[in-house]
Amino acid sequence: MDFSLYWFMFPVSLMVATIAMMSGIGGAAFFTPIFLVIFPLLGPEYVITPVQAVGTALFIETFGFSSGFVGYYRKGLIDFKSALPFIAVAVPVGIIGALLASEVPGWAITGGYALLMVVLGTVMLRHHEEVEIPLDDVTLEEVEEATRLHTSERQTSAVESSQDTRTITGRDGHSYTFAIPRQGIASVVTAIGALLTGLLSVGIGEVTMPQLAKRNRVPIPVAAATSVLVVIVTVALTSFTHIAALVKGGGLSAVPWHLVAYAVPAVVIGGQIGPRIQGRVPHKTMEQVIGSLFLVIAIAMVFVAYNKFMLAGVGH
Repeated sequence: MDFSLYWFMFPVSLMVATIAMMSGIGGAAFFTPIFLVIFPLLGPEYVITPVQAVGTALFIETFGFSSGFVGYYRKGLIDFKSALPFIAVAVPVGIIGALLASEVPGWAITGGYALLMVVLGTVMLRHHEEVEIPLDDVTLEEVEEATRLHTSERQTSAVESSQDTRTITGRDGHSYTFAIPRQGIASVVTAIGALLTGLLSVGIGEVTMPQLAKRNRVPIPVAAATSVLVVIVTVALTSFTHIAALVKGGGLSAVPWHLVAYAVPAVVIGGQIGPRIQGRVPHKTMEQVIGSLFLVIAIAMVFVAYNKFMLAGVGH
């Protein structure tokens, strides 16, 4: 292996991990298209198979989210009790998806990824609830007060509802009170996200964060931190399943360690940066940017899937 081949993945992985930690979305959502779309453009020596791409993306994400978990844990924002129901559903289903991945044709994995990006991109670009603030003669203090009152109203609404509430107090002393999240029928959505994570490397973070923040109205800082915990447990066990399958089928050389060597330390660093700057970019803006990027990724992946489909001779 040429360990100088993937040197550029250090800065790329650093950026990806930072964005992932800020948004609560899995870094594999960015790594997999980089591996399958960008790498082939660089030359044949960079090409890896879809199964390698998924397994490697999840393996790298494990380290990035482990670092992010530590960062959010130090901030005291993780709601462990709310994470457990998600983990109980996601882990076994994610492992099943990883075991099935080696049986799925490469073009199907790529095409499925493209479809998933369309869905996720569309969902993230949907209209979100905003704090309504007049635009005329507004001072910074008035904006901050309006945001504080909006948050207080949401917390009061949760307390006054019939649903039980929970309070998470961060290390900075700020408390968040919200109705205890319930899965119910939404556990099916969690299972689908976990299955897609095992098959395509993306899904669990993308279904967990919306369930917490939108469906259950958990405050964004707590939702992002809790989503990271769900993702890291699910992705860790899923990625180990992938790596074990790759090694079993092709030996240690089946895993692109010369890529992992640059990506892992970068995502560990990015995992510490993300939680520190979380909240500096408005969450809606972050979602709009990432949602638009997902749609662009989807278009590129469609072309990749079509080429793989034709090369496999399925169309004849």
